[in-house]
Amino acid sequence: MDVAARAALLQETAERHGAFEAIAPPHDWWDWYAAYMAARQSGSTGDEAVARAGEYMKDVHHVVPR
Repeated sequence: MDVAARAALLQETAERHGAFEAIAPPHDWWDWYAAYMAARQSGSTGDEAVARAGEYMKDVHHVVPR
């Protein structure tokens, strides 16, 4: 992945994380980012990646949005 594509993915990730952060208890943003970015790079849509990141946060870090 080139720098421009990585920057675009980081921007998308930040925008998508905002909705999760607004309803989730305190957590380390990088955990959600990593799960989301891994899902996107594996071919998931943005919505699928949001779901996968949420599942990861719940299952691994016990962070469940309100």
